[in-house]
Amino acid sequence: MNLNPHRPWITPLVIGAFLLSAVTGVLMFFHLDTGLNKLAHEWLSWAMLAGVCLHVLLNLTAFKRYFFTATGRWVILAFVALLVLSFIPAAKPSKPPFASPVQALARAPLSVLAQVAGISTEDLRSKLSAAGFTATSNQQSLQDLVGRDLRRQIQILNRIIPPNQP
Repeated sequence: MNLNPHRPWITPLVIGAFLLSAVTGVLMFFHLDTGLNKLAHEWLSWAMLAGVCLHVLLNLTAFKRYFFTATGRWVILAFVALLVLSFIPAAKPSKPPFASPVQALARAPLSVLAQVAGISTEDLRSKLSAAGFTATSNQQSLQDLVGRDLRRQIQILNRIIPPNQP
């Protein structure tokens, strides 16, 4: 397979895809990603993978040489080891950083949750009823009504607590 006629776009594909992946990856690392950054990082990384595969095929002879030099072998081996280590489960499962405050809100009595939401207890119970949950007491908690599932708690809290108005 002769890829030389495609050389003018293969290397720029790798450069562009790497730039996208690197920038969005750094933004995600520092929790600064917005909009479609995460989606672009996950899905457009396939363009980088395709570009790298084509680039390797285009430069196969030079690529093979790295497996026969001590430095090349050690660098490749180090990254293979890091890849293998990345599959080892963490010591304890970690929760997302927002889980504790959400769970604390879900455990609070409905009267307290209404105060946090800035609405009356009656309005809160009405919103819960509209979502399909019937509270029998203001001392019940959201967790009592929807269970311990964090996603479900977040969904209901999003219905209850109005967005900030400037």
